[in-house]
Amino acid sequence: MAELTAQIEQARVEYYEKDAPTLTDADYDQLERELRELEARNPQLARADSPTQTVGGGVAAGFAPVEHLERMLSLDNAFSLEDVDEWAHRVEEGLGGAAEVEYLTELKIDGLAIDLVYEDGRLVRGVTRGDGRVGEDVTPNVRTIANVPERLDTDEPPAVLEVRGEVFFPSAAFEELNEQRREAGLAEFANPRNTAAGSLRQKDPAVTASRALRVYVHGIGVHEGVTLGSQSEVYDQLAAWGLPTSPHTRVLGSLADVHAFIEHHGEHRHDVEHEIDGIVVKVDAFSQQRRLGSTSRAPRWAIAFKYPPEEVTTTLLDIQTHVGRTGRVTPFGVLEPVKVAGSTVEFATLHNQFDVERKGVLIGDTIVLRKAGDVIPEIVGPVEALRDGSETAFEMPRRCPSCGTEIRPEREGDKDWRCPNAKDCPAQVTGRIAHAAGRGAFDIESLGEESAVALTDPDLRRPEALAALRAGHSVYLPIRDLEDTRLPGFVVLKNGQESEGTDGVPLLRVTDPDDPLLPPLQEPCVTTGANLFDLTAEQLRDVFVWQPERRDGEATGDWRVQPAFWSRPTFRHYKRDGAWKQVKEPAPLKNTGVLVDELAKARSQPLWRVLVALSIRHVGPTAARSLATAYGSMDAIREADVDRLADTDGVGGIIAEAVREWFSVPWHEELVRGWEASGVRMADDVEEGFTKTLEGLTVVVTGGLEGFTRDGAKEAIIARGGKAAGSVSKKTDYVVVGENAGSKADKARDLGLTILDEAGFVELLAHGPAETDTEEPDDEADSED
Repeated sequence: MAELTAQIEQARVEYYEKDAPTLTDADYDQLERELRELEARNPQLARADSPTQTVGGGVAAGFAPVEHLERMLSLDNAFSLEDVDEWAHRVEEGLGGAAEVEYLTELKIDGLAIDLVYEDGRLVRGVTRGDGRVGEDVTPNVRTIANVPERLDTDEPPAVLEVRGEVFFPSAAFEELNEQRREAGLAEFANPRNTAAGSLRQKDPAVTASRALRVYVHGIGVHEGVTLGSQSEVYDQLAAWGLPTSPHTRVLGSLADVHAFIEHHGEHRHDVEHEIDGIVVKVDAFSQQRRLGSTSRAPRWAIAFKYPPEEVTTTLLDIQTHVGRTGRVTPFGVLEPVKVAGSTVEFATLHNQFDVERKGVLIGDTIVLRKAGDVIPEIVGPVEALRDGSETAFEMPRRCPSCGTEIRPEREGDKDWRCPNAKDCPAQVTGRIAHAAGRGAFDIESLGEESAVALTDPDLRRPEALAALRAGHSVYLPIRDLEDTRLPGFVVLKNGQESEGTDGVPLLRVTDPDDPLLPPLQEPCVTTGANLFDLTAEQLRDVFVWQPERRDGEATGDWRVQPAFWSRPTFRHYKRDGAWKQVKEPAPLKNTGVLVDELAKARSQPLWRVLVALSIRHVGPTAARSLATAYGSMDAIREADVDRLADTDGVGGIIAEAVREWFSVPWHEELVRGWEASGVRMADDVEEGFTKTLEGLTVVVTGGLEGFTRDGAKEAIIARGGKAAGSVSKKTDYVVVGENAGSKADKARDLGLTILDEAGFVELLAHGPAETDTEEPDDEADSED
């Protein structure tokens, strides 16, 4: 308990006073939970000044201490819906069990608590929370925050008003600030919360003024001359006085509604303007709050539900490199496995060698890892205070880890290093095939990363397997015929273990890396990709891949050579005569048949998808649609010069240069001709009687439509001469709002743009703007599309 107390108190100093935490929120919460559990089991050892009984924070050097008019409490935490239910049950018991309870539910802003004091309507003081009783006077800095009013908007202000709120850094402004720092060669800030805290505690208010800080207020302390009956009334009154309140609050009448609010914002936590780390649930009525009271550190009438952490600390075990489809060689971190945002993470991106240097991470560091939503996990930076001198620097390899070719920047000044062996580098070939099969290109669902590896680089993991053999492990080979069952290495595996029984899988066990039974190196079925659409199931019969052997989900260190696209022959042992017999011939797997069928269907995809599938640098779906619409055929695009391509709407000079350069490479031409010979569509059909009803118009589609897929809606707009934009601005002509539309619909309303439902969209496509009736959908959904 003493050790935990010391760790927690030190973490509080680093977090609240130095704005340089060495623990993530999740690690801190875990320490506090452990201490709370120990105190519950050993109440005689619990201290009155334990961190579980006090509010974290203090007054940093250089700031004047100020005592709050009314104490600022912390909040107890809930980490599951069950925890919320238990809290609600305690609330009901505290109110006698019969009272109806309404819950004010709001987003928990990941920022810095602030206390604003107004006297006779004028701002006189801004103070940080500190330890809840005494905080730091940051009044000059608070006055620089744009949405904090100097005076309340009322002719009859309360004599004294103490307002509680949260200072935060808006997500978009934080990204913009880091972009400016990147361009200036400065280290990026780690996260919005620490940046907000550091910005508010600047000795020079001009520095604070240069940062786009904002405040949302969410409660009151002392309030003389005003009577209020509930938390929701407080918010209405604060807003009426011109104070900034959050638009994301709801008064809910049931726990089921509270659950739904929590789950919704858990799925859409990155759709709002600031970082959140949970949901705060409060009993709304003040009369009920007074009956419930508070502990020494937190009110009993409120709880903070905490979402699974998106930032954690772990150990950076190594930095390795990955080769992408365009030859870009990217460093990535190999991590001590850690759970973040609900999933276990073992790898994280580092972008390029300059990113490694800029972040200052060393192999062996304790690092901060961030995973926001579905974004790839990112290493934020090291916890330098935890270094012990054993850490080592990363050096970028000079040769491609996939093919051995010397790597280099493509152009002078490029930060990215690339492998120039685009045609034959196995990693690039695999990446191009996986990309061509992706949803934005040919949309071949059965051709994922594993299948792409099997087609282009089936022996990718062979060196790992042979290294395991040399280390004393085994490799298991499939039985090919009955002759194999007479070999000395013949074994039967059941559930990953050798079995005396006969109902397992018959295999050959190899323990020597020089054993002639090991299969020879394989020739890939696909090299440049020109023959991709000619593949047959029979051609895939003898493709094998190397897979780690697992037992109960854990790697054993052994390996298995496995058919990638066909089943193994099936053998059965007959006890009567002690003989093995083959009872089933190998056959294509079900997914193999699906793959062949999907390849055939993919040949008829529109031209823009073919362009995306070619992996032309900088040509994504938007540019591809523009090219396909403007030129109509692959031949026309190939023949256009740079100037003409650059003049195409949505293309520009950089993309035009990339297209021209791509078509100048001989094997690229062979790839296009190979696909064309296989029947891949190289020109779009022109619809008879087609009219460009949306010529010059910009249309945004948000939410789900019954009659259109997302891509289908975009294609319909572009085919009629319009621009299918991804974001709403003043230049947008129409916004089409479907089911579960979110912030784009809200922004369209705020800008006064023309909003259409699906029926209106169909009319717009058919007749253009002249005959289109606008209709504002009755839609209160607030989730991002």
